[in-house]
Order: sequence, then C-alpha cells, then structure tokens
Amino acid sequence: MDLDLKRLQNGSDIRGVSMEGVPGEEITLGSNEAKALTRGFILWLQEKTGKHTADMRVSVGHDSRLSADALKETLIYTLMEAGITVFDCGLASTPAMFMSTMFKEYQCDGAIMITASHLPFNRNGFKYFSKDGGLDKKDIKRIIDLGEAELIPEAVTLGSVTESDLIQVYSDYLKEKIVREVAHPDHPAKPLEGLKIVVDAGNGAGGFFATRILEPLGADITGSQFLNPDGNFPNHQPNPENKEAMASISKAVLDNNADLGLIFDTDVDRSAAVDKDGKEIARNGIVALAAALIAVEHPGTTVVTDSITSDQLTTYLEDCLGLKHLRFKRGYRNVINKSIELNEAGIDSQLAIETSGHAAYKENFWLDDGAYLATKIVIKEAQLMQKGVDISVMISSLEEPKEAIEVRLPIEGSDFSVYGDQILEGLKVWVKAKEDKGLSLVEPNYEGVRINFDLPEVKGWCLLRKSLHDPIMPLNAEVTEGSCETILEIMAAFLDGYSRVGVPNKSKK
Repeated sequence: MDLDLKRLQNGSDIRGVSMEGVPGEEITLGSNEAKALTRGFILWLQEKTGKHTADMRVSVGHDSRLSADALKETLIYTLMEAGITVFDCGLASTPAMFMSTMFKEYQCDGAIMITASHLPFNRNGFKYFSKDGGLDKKDIKRIIDLGEAELIPEAVTLGSVTESDLIQVYSDYLKEKIVREVAHPDHPAKPLEGLKIVVDAGNGAGGFFATRILEPLGADITGSQFLNPDGNFPNHQPNPENKEAMASISKAVLDNNADLGLIFDTDVDRSAAVDKDGKEIARNGIVALAAALIAVEHPGTTVVTDSITSDQLTTYLEDCLGLKHLRFKRGYRNVINKSIELNEAGIDSQLAIETSGHAAYKENFWLDDGAYLATKIVIKEAQLMQKGVDISVMISSLEEPKEAIEVRLPIEGSDFSVYGDQILEGLKVWVKAKEDKGLSLVEPNYEGVRINFDLPEVKGWCLLRKSLHDPIMPLNAEVTEGSCETILEIMAAFLDGYSRVGVPNKSKK
C-alpha cells in the first residue's frame, strides 16, 4: 500500500475524513490507514514498554461518531492479530480511556480512543495513551513513520478481546470522589439531594455524567438534553466554545429553574458550566473557576493557560486568588507540557487549562478531563448549597471585557507558515516604532505578537498569531474602553502592506 499517513497528524492527534457525505471530501482515514496506524502504535508501545505483544493489554473505545464501529473493528482485529489482549470498551470518553491504564480492573499498557472531538460528522480520528498519559506530537510522528514502513508486529498466537463497560468503572470512580468530598451530614450516600443540574451532552459520549453519576447520587437532572449518542449531531455542535451550544444550555438552565448547567464536547475531554441565572462560565470564566477550585489548597501555584486569555483573567488569578498566571501557547498539549516542565524545574503548577475547556489538574494525572472538572464543580456547588450560596460566588470578582472579538485572516500561497512568520516579525518592528503613540508589545510572550493599546479612543489588547495547522492567522482583540473596531482598523493599516493575507473586518467574526 502507498499510504500517506502524515496528512492525518493533527498535533498530538490523528484526524481525517472517515466517511462519505460531504461533497469534495474524499475518505482519508479508512480501514487501511487505521490498520497501518494501529500497527505503528503497537510497535511504538513495544519500544516504550519492552514487552512482547503476548504480554500487552490495550483498550479501545469510541464516542458517538457514525464511523466509530467500522474503525473499531479494524483496530481490534489488528491488535488481536498481533497477539494482544484487547478490551472493547464501546462508547466511552477520552479521559476514561486513559484511566484504563490506571484502573486495577484493566491495567492496560496502552489505549486508543476513536474520536475527532467536535469536528463534523464525516470526520474521525484517534487519540493514543500510555501509562504516562497522552502521546505528544513526536510520538505520533513515530507511530506514523512505523505505520508507513508497513512493519508487522511479530505474534506467537492470536490475542483475545473482552467487551467491557469501562464508563461504569470510570463513573464509579467519580461518584466515590463526590461522596467523599461533599460529605453531606444528612444524606451521605446521596450528597446531591436537593440539587437540580442540567447536563447537555451534545449527542456525544457525555450523557453518562447525568445518568450514571448525578442521578444516582440524588441530583434532579430534569431538563438535561441531548444525552443520547447520535453522530449526526442534530441539535447543536458538541462544543463548549460554540455560541449556539452555550445559548442552548443557558436556556435549559433557566427553563428548568436549575441550580447549575454542565456541557461537554463529544469525547468529554472539555467542559463548561452555566450558573443558576443562565450566565455562561466558559472561556476565561471556566479558567477562573477551575483555578478558584484549587486556590485554597495550593496558594501561589502557577496556572498555565493558552495565549488568548484576557488581562482581566490575569488580574483575577493574581490579585484575587493570589496565584501566578503564565500565558503560554494554544494547544492543550502545549499548556499541559509547560505545566509539567515548571514542576520539574521546582515551580509548583497545579493547573494547565485552555479557554477551549481543556483542563488538566496535576492531581488527576495531568489528564485534560471535562468530566473531572465538572465533578469538582459539582462538589463545590453541593458544598456551597449547604451555606446558601451557589457556584457563581467563586468568580464574582472576575471582570469581563467590554467587547471581545476573533477574526481569522486567510493566507494565500503554499508557504503560508513562512509568510506568517514574516508578518509577525514585521509587526514587532511596526509596534516598537509606535510605542510613543500608545502601542506596546506584551513581553514575555510565547505565541504570535500581543499588543497593548492605550489610546484616547481605545484601551485593550490584541494577539495576532499563526494557526497551529491551517493557512490562517487568528486575530483576537479585547477592549475595556472604546471598540474592537478601532483595533481592527489599526491592524488593517499594518496588514495592508502584506498582499497575501486578508484584512481584518469585524463582519468576519
């Protein structure tokens, strides 16, 4: 076979088109690609563990995507063909698949989650885990190289497969945490009695959080929506960053007079929340809340975030919570790896989180786990309810920008990454020449170019950066005074000198 697996790498994930249905999009992740990648993962796992395949255990699970069963069949057969003991975990979440390497019932050497997060119905992909956590970009590259070499793992005998309800084991793990930490004095076995919590699973894999965790512990889940897995995603995009999705869960909270709303992405590695008044706790809000949940236990810890967080969030983390804020790069593996790096250097960092909702706590194996974050939120809500307040009090001091916007500027040409670098270098020079006119570079800065605006007509900031994978330059802007339109006009004046990049326009948000 002449396979091009490199085009399927998306950072630390594999993603591709796995089924027909969208004009002009041919299948790039079919059974041949799945088989080659699985063989590559087996060989990578052998290199890492030093084990023979006959002594290896690997779990396979998937979210609600329509192509999941066909891909799972290929993966399981390929693993068995290599002599591996396989656990077919069926519908599961990405974090639960990692936990199959931790739970004593499984003790897997590796795990594969079949998912493409919130991407359209015709896409799918793979996320890989070892006992050390999710694989990095370099690991994925190695798997691809091994897969393209068409090497076949040596097997003595055919492996076996066992169907297993991993998500129930995972749910029990989170339930035990809630019971233990809420420690309700009147009904310890059902510590969520009296709480009404609405869950929106977006027809992904997250419905279990309502039916297997909250309801058995006494919560009223009336009004929960889209809990049934449906890879057509008929109601809204399963994405806590999506405005339609957040509006939907906010409405459900208000319509049902709920105390709390929780929303997950397709494979449940991201989440966001809504308070009893229907106010979204997402993006900067979910970062603030995730940090507030550990501020007392870990005073002064460093919170690592992605690059587009607001100045108001920094003020909240540092002045209100007494923590430190390191604004790093986009990409959940980037923020997680940076947090791990800080700890290895002797700097305490307990939380790595993206505004997208990827939240990884040190206490939870550095696993970006939407259900774990939701569990911590539920625990705090239950504790606060006993005192007559709700979760919104945790972030009441977080100020919001007057206006925020993101526009995505296309770059023409095949060498878009090099051209993007030229734009960013030119922007630095341009801003330095205007420092006496109210513009200044934010330093240190780890991604793109971040600019402060302190002008009579506008006060705020913007960040221009390259997309991680696409010929796009996202431009984020926020203001406390004036309008983002003014910042876009200033940036358009600079970018007018670069003919291959689009000019920012507010209508493109």
